[in-house]
Formats: sequence, C-alpha cells, structure tokens
Amino acid sequence: MDKKRILLISHNFAPEPIGIGKYNGEMINWLVGKGHDCTVITTFPYYPYWKVQEPYTNRWYKKETFYNEKSGGSLTIYRCPSYIPSDPTGKQRALQDFSFWVAKFFIVFKIIFTKARFDLIVTIAPPFHLAYLGLMLRSVTGGKLLYHIQDMQIEAARDLKLFSKKRILAGLFKVEYNILKRADFVSSISTGMIKKIRAKVDREIIFFPNWVDTDYFFPLDNRDKLKVKWGYKADDIIYLYSGAVGVKQRLERILVAAQELIDHDHVKFIICSSGPYKDQLQEQASRMGLRNISFLQVQKKEIFNEFLNMADIHLVLQISDAGDLVMPSKLTTILAVGGASIVTASEGTSLHEMVTAYDFGYVVKSQDKDMQDILVKQILDIKLDGELQRKRENARKYALEYLNVDNVMGKFVDNFL
Repeated sequence: MDKKRILLISHNFAPEPIGIGKYNGEMINWLVGKGHDCTVITTFPYYPYWKVQEPYTNRWYKKETFYNEKSGGSLTIYRCPSYIPSDPTGKQRALQDFSFWVAKFFIVFKIIFTKARFDLIVTIAPPFHLAYLGLMLRSVTGGKLLYHIQDMQIEAARDLKLFSKKRILAGLFKVEYNILKRADFVSSISTGMIKKIRAKVDREIIFFPNWVDTDYFFPLDNRDKLKVKWGYKADDIIYLYSGAVGVKQRLERILVAAQELIDHDHVKFIICSSGPYKDQLQEQASRMGLRNISFLQVQKKEIFNEFLNMADIHLVLQISDAGDLVMPSKLTTILAVGGASIVTASEGTSLHEMVTAYDFGYVVKSQDKDMQDILVKQILDIKLDGELQRKRENARKYALEYLNVDNVMGKFVDNFL
C-alpha cells in the first residue's frame, strides 16, 4: 500500500494506560509500523488519574516527533494545554471539553497555515464536537473525515441526568446530526451502538471494534502462584474490577457485595483504578469496615498480564442500558487473557447478547430491581470447575477470532485508506 498521511484529533492518547487513549496510541503505532505518516493533536496524558502525568506539565504546547526506521513511518504529536478537573463532574468535564477545543484550534490553524495535507482525518467521540475541527481542516486541506464513536456521549449525559433542560439536549443532538451527515465515514465499536446511531441518521455506519494484542495478553496456568505474589492465599477466590471508576460503573455495588460476603473468608475483592471516585469508594469501604476488599493503583503494562491472570472472576459493571452506549474497553483485555466475567447488562443490549451467545461470562440483568441480591448470589454460585474453565476457553477463542489487532486494523485500512 502507498504511504498515507493520517491526522488524529482526540482528547486522549498514549501513554494513557486504559480507555480511549490506549486504543488511540495502539492504532497510531500500528499505522506508523506499516509505514504511514501520522500526526496527532491531543493533550497531555491525564486519564484515569485526572491529573497530568510526569514528566509532562500541561503548562504550554509541546511537540514530539518519532520515526520508525524499519517501516519508514513517522509520528508527530502536538500536545495542547487543557483544563483537567480534579473532580470530573458533568459541568467540569464540559468546561474541560471547551478548553481543549480552544487549545486545539491554534494547532489546527497552524496546520492550515502550513498547507499540510492529509489523506484521512480521524476525530474520536467523546467529545463529539471535535469533529468540527476535522470538518474545518477537510474544507481547507482536503482528505476524508472519519468520525469514530467510542462512547455515545449525549445519550450517556441524558441518562445520567447531567443536563436538566430538554432544549440543551435537543440542541446537542442537532449539532451531532450535522456531524453525522457531513462526515465521509462514521464508525463505532459495537453492533448495538451502530443500531442506535442508524436510528438518528440514514447512512452507513462501519463496525470498527476495539482490539487487543493477543500476543502480549494471554492465559497463564500459574494462578495460585500469582495470588501469592500479590499477597493473597493460593485458595482465595479473587473478584477483580480493573478499569475506570466513575458514575457509569456504580462500583458501590461491589462494596455492598463485599459487606454481605464479609464472613466468607476465602472471597476477596480488588478495585484497581485511579482518580477521585476511587478515593471516595475507598473512604466508604473504610467506614463500612470491609476487610475483604483492596484498592490498588493501575498496574504497569509490564505486569498487567500476570495481574489479570491472577483473578478468578472479573467484574464488568455499569449502569442499566449502558451496554449499547458504552462497550467496556476493559473487556477486550479480559477476554485475551482467557478471563471469565460477571457482566451487568440489560437484556437486548449488544453486550448482553455477546456474553450469552459466546458464553464467556455470567450476565446479571442490570435493569432487575433485585440486581444487587442477584449479583451476590451469582458470586456465591460460581464454582471453580469445568463450566468456569469452558467460559475461560471461550473468552480466549473470541479474542483470537474477533479482537486481534492485526485483523481489526487490517479492516480499518480496507475501509478507510
């Protein structure tokens, strides 16, 4: 394939360890490795900690350049200063989005002034309005615009009641509709999300799922030794939540489960994340006297495969109906290591259908009024037997067939380049 010039505009980028930044970094790294020239307009790494990570300072703009001698591809990163809220409420995140848009505008203007040309401009939602920077660039520099939806931001804000006035929501949906009509390509990460997007606009929506490096993340057979390495007993049963901690996840349900199971000495819970919501949960757990739950920082990538393999069961929790608005990015890595999960998902969502169809986990219906009791019962009912092993094998098989990075990115090239 001929060398292409690709521009990515997004809040999040490497070296953020999880979420959208992780996938953006891996996508661009893959493209550079194939010989393409990539440019990224982003901010300084802050997620999931909600503070800028060293050695970055967020004081002014920073340009970074890299060259892949083997492939001939190159990478230029423009990092823009941005407001990073320490307590990311809805209003604070809206302010962050606005400050980031303004900061990025100056880099976009610089690119226009230097008459740079791109074959493909990629903007990532959220935030959805970054696509207007892509549309602006396309009108001047040419190329095609891909609007990729990782999270249906407006619907999530509506369901979480972050906006009380219907006129504001109606205005946001109108702006989004304009983007959906004008972009050359629109893509998203799950069939359920694609269905919801198609209900808003009559056009093709391309399936572009999140992926995982199945060579880097893989099953290990020394779970008992790994438990001891992390300070547990070999016969402890570990329930692990590793990922973002926020309103969407409703992780207080883990605290309630831990409280109800506190007399089961062999059952242990781990919440692995960072940020202000984690601190609040940790304080709440301390007040509840929960001796069976541990809070850990995000683990380094070098040991993350072992860490995930240490858990007996993974917890993938979110609010009702989010299974079509947000496809949990943590799930791809869990599947790669052959991890079985307890997943909360509403019946009829793509997440619910995927877990049940491929049988790699246990589903708890998040819309059930007795969901908390059912979650605790599900934890108690799981046996470390052949059924669990089958689900682990199914998880790894699904990752190899559908989430391998080379397969997913190969289709990206076919669809967009």
